[in-house]
Amino acid sequence: MGNEVIPPSGGVESVNLREALEERYLAYALSTIMHRALPDVRDGLKPVHRRLLYAMRLLKLDPGQGFKKCARVVGDVMGKFHPHGDQAIYDAMVRLAQDFSVRYPLVEGQGNFGNIDGDNAAAMRYTEARLTDIAKRLLDGIDEDAVDFRETYDGEDEEPIVLPGGFPNLLANGSSGIAVGMATSIPPHNAAELCIAARHLIKHPNATIDKLVDYVPGPDFPTGGIIVDSRDSIVEAYTTGRGGFRVRSRWHQEDHKRGTWVIVVTEIPYQVQKARLIEKIAELLQARRLPLLADIRDESAEDVRIVLEPRARTVDPALMMESLFKLTDLESRIPLNMNVLSRGQVPNVLGLRDVLLQWLEHRREVLVRRARHRLGKIEHRLEVLGGYLIAYLNLDEVIRIIREEDEPKKELMRVFELTDVQAEAILNMRLRALRKLEELEIRKEHEALTAEKAEIEALLGSEEAQWKKISDELTEIAKAYGPTTELGKRRTDFGEAPEHQDADIKEAMIEREPITVVVSEKGWIRALKGHGQDLTSLAFKQGDKLGHAFPAETTDKILVFSTGGRFYTLSADRLPGGRGHGEPVRIMVDMDQDQDVVAVFVHRPGRKLLVAATDGRGFVVAEDEVIASTRKGKQVLTVTGTDEAKICRPVVRDGVSGDTVAVVGQNRKLLIFPLEQVPEMGRGRGVRLQRYKDGGISDVRVFSGEAGLTWSDSAGRTHTRSLDELTEWRGERAQAGRIAPTGFPRGNRFGDEGL
Repeated sequence: MGNEVIPPSGGVESVNLREALEERYLAYALSTIMHRALPDVRDGLKPVHRRLLYAMRLLKLDPGQGFKKCARVVGDVMGKFHPHGDQAIYDAMVRLAQDFSVRYPLVEGQGNFGNIDGDNAAAMRYTEARLTDIAKRLLDGIDEDAVDFRETYDGEDEEPIVLPGGFPNLLANGSSGIAVGMATSIPPHNAAELCIAARHLIKHPNATIDKLVDYVPGPDFPTGGIIVDSRDSIVEAYTTGRGGFRVRSRWHQEDHKRGTWVIVVTEIPYQVQKARLIEKIAELLQARRLPLLADIRDESAEDVRIVLEPRARTVDPALMMESLFKLTDLESRIPLNMNVLSRGQVPNVLGLRDVLLQWLEHRREVLVRRARHRLGKIEHRLEVLGGYLIAYLNLDEVIRIIREEDEPKKELMRVFELTDVQAEAILNMRLRALRKLEELEIRKEHEALTAEKAEIEALLGSEEAQWKKISDELTEIAKAYGPTTELGKRRTDFGEAPEHQDADIKEAMIEREPITVVVSEKGWIRALKGHGQDLTSLAFKQGDKLGHAFPAETTDKILVFSTGGRFYTLSADRLPGGRGHGEPVRIMVDMDQDQDVVAVFVHRPGRKLLVAATDGRGFVVAEDEVIASTRKGKQVLTVTGTDEAKICRPVVRDGVSGDTVAVVGQNRKLLIFPLEQVPEMGRGRGVRLQRYKDGGISDVRVFSGEAGLTWSDSAGRTHTRSLDELTEWRGERAQAGRIAPTGFPRGNRFGDEGL
């Protein structure tokens, strides 16, 4: 009984939920992919755009004709072809008219169609539109059986499945869309360049992408800009159909009086809203993220003109622009994902070569279909003209038959051996046409059509002739939209990004201010504004006190050396302020809880450090190699067991390079030996600096043998001993050394440990 299937009742049918969801979601996904999001490779259009152009053609909105209200067009599209919202249709129409959104507008608008600032177009009842010459090229031949039609959604009309596409629209105007599980993003290109590349493909179907890039070097955006990608990366993107292009704003320097200057931006990247861009830069300026910039002004009228004023005339303009490119949309990455409907049915990511080849194949199919359609018309007209000629030569008899016979059509066909078409044409002829019906005119038209028929038959019989015809059409398009024309000249140029060190750019993005870095003994760090601060009044947490304090600037990197032998890097501008107790270094970086801070200091590029552990092992390391780019830091000195990193000393002090090492142990024994005996390494345990029976290392100093060894006593007095005076303590690395000389500090430290 439990497995018995209960028959449906009351019109309710049981379905498997999983199967139903899979089936319906697949149907939705296919609908989105095929009918909404992905363009057809042949005409470069999505259904909404195709329906818009076709409806406008039916409304006779050809170039040179009068404009009609957009509301009328949208109403026709929505009522006949596209059962979706009127606003969605109007938005698609507006975009086709915006010369900053599409490289070659397909709609010519009259009224407010929005602007590059991101302002919306006026309502459709206020704006008017008609087709452009480029849209006319896409539609040419649509009435000549060039493409297939299908029923509209309500079955009352017909719409084209694809347009004849007499213009390389997919790549020329680009496309973008998000479907279910896939997306497309195709930037605009230069039409003349595409036509020249397509002509080359006709001659050399196996041409490489590298060769095609000679003709199509990269996108050509309606808003201009400069592409700063290498040719290799562009070739790679066009080969795979996936990639991207870095586009920078076009700018120049304008010099003013007294050595002052400003930067003027005249072109911004594609699809960047100018108003939002300026707003973003103003926010960064207010947040003091752009210290090289003093002010920004929008002086745009018809053309873009954004004025950037530097903080001082000594600022490097290229460095200032690099900092802006890094933080703002003055530099943008335009993705390339040529995911299109191949042959109108299969979603596929195609490379540049395949896209052009499929478009050319479509153009050939359109050419053949139009030729056959014209051939049929010519043959029909020649048949009619043959009937007219017979009627002219036997006019009186034809009139008699029409007047007297009960079935004149059959009698005409019997007497003069006419076809049905010829007889019908004679019977439908108006009386006034008899006056014009002259044998000479008929024969003249007959000869012209016979010659045209022979040409078309020759065209249909030769694939070479077909490609020649298409090549001639491409030449005409390339000429109509060539580099000498206003619409056709290339707007986007190519360049290289100036070589600036990341550190320079990063520094340029931070306002340079003096600070004093304070670190407590328990590892709490903070930054006080200014130098020369009175540190005696600083408050610390209970049981804590001052550990390190040194002057720095907000543009500096702060290096932290831990007892685990690891170096961490902090940005001085991101240190907590000096009002509270600061923050633990362990929170700011990934330092283990059982480790402590050995040394904190400002990074000085090019400097070398001597690092050592409690067991007396150490080595010299270049400071540039200890910089860490992540919170995890960089392991430099390897420590094992209970040993810990304890020493970090500069090899250069006060501008003087050291050549001698002085090391003192907890046993108060001092050893002096040449620095050259200590190897320079990037990572490791190092070598033994001093040998101990008990205890470990206490302090190290690297000094110049010529200047002598200096130390400070508990009273703050400085003592200096020459190498001659220290002869009995001089030896070789890894020796035990001798008890320190009289007057050496009881704490077994040289004092003045600052880096």
